[in-house]
Amino acid sequence: MAIFNLNINGKKQEVDVDPATPMLWVLREHLDLVGTKYGCGIAQCGACTIHLGDIAMRSCVLPVSQVGNQKITTIEGLSENGDHPVQKAWLEHDVPQCGYCQAGQIMNATAFLKANPKPGDAEIEAAMNGNICRCGTYIRIKAAIHTAASK
Repeated sequence: MAIFNLNINGKKQEVDVDPATPMLWVLREHLDLVGTKYGCGIAQCGACTIHLGDIAMRSCVLPVSQVGNQKITTIEGLSENGDHPVQKAWLEHDVPQCGYCQAGQIMNATAFLKANPKPGDAEIEAAMNGNICRCGTYIRIKAAIHTAASK
């Protein structure tokens, strides 16, 4: 076990965990930030996506020991009131069905738009390709990303 001082959603958090513990479990089990979901455990579905700095990362394979001083943002830290432009666009386009993958989808889309504020369809499809939606809302996800980009 080791003590890690983390910057999560703008707050300093201290955890005492094994250095190999994935950030997903640090967030969910030790800090009660359960918006980040467990999907596959092998970084293939995107349900566990968080931001490490400004980069979308799969938290299920990111050991806490790799975080260092980098800022972590989870879906809970994206906005206080759910009024981030991507979150608003998600609601405008009625994207969620079951909702399980949506936190990861939103986190990935947010990081993507920060790096590419005016994407085309092909760029959106490529960027979102690794985030799986079992309900198949991909057309609405793409529309929501275009709407968020326009704001």
